[in-house]
Amino acid sequence: MIVKILAQLWRFIFLIGIQVVLLNHIQWSGYVNPYVYILFILMLPVETPKWLLLILALCTGLVIDMFGTSGGIHAACTVFMAFARPGVLKLIAPRDGYDTDTRLTPGVMGFNWFITYISIMVLLHHLAYFYIEVFRFSEFFMTFFKAIINSMITVALIVVGQYLFGRQGKRNERIIG
Repeated sequence: MIVKILAQLWRFIFLIGIQVVLLNHIQWSGYVNPYVYILFILMLPVETPKWLLLILALCTGLVIDMFGTSGGIHAACTVFMAFARPGVLKLIAPRDGYDTDTRLTPGVMGFNWFITYISIMVLLHHLAYFYIEVFRFSEFFMTFFKAIINSMITVALIVVGQYLFGRQGKRNERIIG
């Protein structure tokens, strides 16, 4: 149990660090703002209670907000994403459901399932984020385009990160994690 908590804490610190030190300073033409810190919430175990999921999402978003000038937008969008997570997991659940020790990684769940899950969740987060940021519908299509582009780039970074830094294979996931 302690090992699992420490692993989650390490993931939190690593993703927040990458986001704050590197990715918050990337902004190509005002369109590309990858937000990989949300991977912390997406990779939490399936059996994480909903109340804890929402609290962790709020804390994660608030930490990102503290390092930027977003005024709580990250907290709101990360909580929204965490709120939607159980429904999305239910929607794309495997035929036999999830085991309590199932890790939501491409090595365990399969690449197609993982890309579907990550894409839906990242798109929900980014749509909420960019529409709250603009806070008007006069730029509806431009904001939608911005959310789609950023979602694609964030998903690509998450997938690359999973294969570079994540432990691969079902055997390793169950033994180590």
